[in-house]
Amino acid sequence: MATITAAKPHAIYLAGRWVDSPDPLTVSNPADPGKPAGSTFHATEEQYEEAVQAAVRAFEITRKLPAYERGAALRTISNGIKERREEIGRLMALEAGKPIRDALIEVDRAALTFRLGAEEAERMVGEMIPLDLLPASKGRVGITRRFPVGPVAGISPFNFPLNLAAHKISPAIASGCTIVLKPPSKDPLTMLTVAEIIDSAGLPDGAVSILPMTRELGDRMVADDRFKLLSFTGSPSVGWRMKERADKKKVVLELGGNAGVIVDKSADLDWAAKRILVGAFTYAGQVCISVQRMFVHEDVWDAFMARFAEGARKLRVGDPTDPETDVGPMVDANAASRTQRWVDEAVAL
Repeated sequence: MATITAAKPHAIYLAGRWVDSPDPLTVSNPADPGKPAGSTFHATEEQYEEAVQAAVRAFEITRKLPAYERGAALRTISNGIKERREEIGRLMALEAGKPIRDALIEVDRAALTFRLGAEEAERMVGEMIPLDLLPASKGRVGITRRFPVGPVAGISPFNFPLNLAAHKISPAIASGCTIVLKPPSKDPLTMLTVAEIIDSAGLPDGAVSILPMTRELGDRMVADDRFKLLSFTGSPSVGWRMKERADKKKVVLELGGNAGVIVDKSADLDWAAKRILVGAFTYAGQVCISVQRMFVHEDVWDAFMARFAEGARKLRVGDPTDPETDVGPMVDANAASRTQRWVDEAVAL
């Protein structure tokens, strides 16, 4: 198993500066826990406070940035991700255990996300509304404009450490907002590497900070009224509790699913089995829209299950850095134990 051997931990990105802290964070390699994927730092309370204050100050600049500057910065980030595609994909395979084929697809999607952010930055428009509905309002119109909401608190999950973070950073930059992002502690190195690209995009200091944090420190972001929007991707139980505590700030939640699939008797069984295998086993099932339940018409049950089971047996389990691997490890021992418990419960029914 190949791994990254770094001379020193990766610094964290605080308002345009690279800093360390007295709280080191070792990043595990799910496929080979004895050989860490790398290391970085948890931000301290003082560093968190510095990042938030910098985001508030920088917002007075970013809110006035013209569309062409925001678009240029986002295109720079998109192109930088493309140029470092193999490096970022391999790092994701190491720290997240994501098969390299899927990791590279995620890198490509992130590059697209930033490119689309650039396009949206350049075509944000308002609306003109006729108001001549009464004689008293004859000749009058209403005009709507879009304004950046303010500093954004972003919390992203482990299962898509690049693209789901990009879904928070790209819109923030596009709309003229600043953002403090808490990447997942299980695999923060991917976004810290992308922070090197963001740093070269010419944004004001404080426009973006990427800070791994303990859960306790990250929890402060939820109620911090200096943030005007909270964007969280993660479990429903955590997300809804955050919304309850977010006070007056706007909240954007992308939560887990409970995806089911229906196989009707009229279905193309070969195609259905192939698609469901992808939906169920991609990234070892650690995807919010992974197939969790199948409803199969009794007339095709035996024929479908034979195809599905045979397909599952052919999936290649192994080293996530091997392009031939279909299913890599789960992200940590707790995730594997929880899945084993579910399997045991299902078998016992």
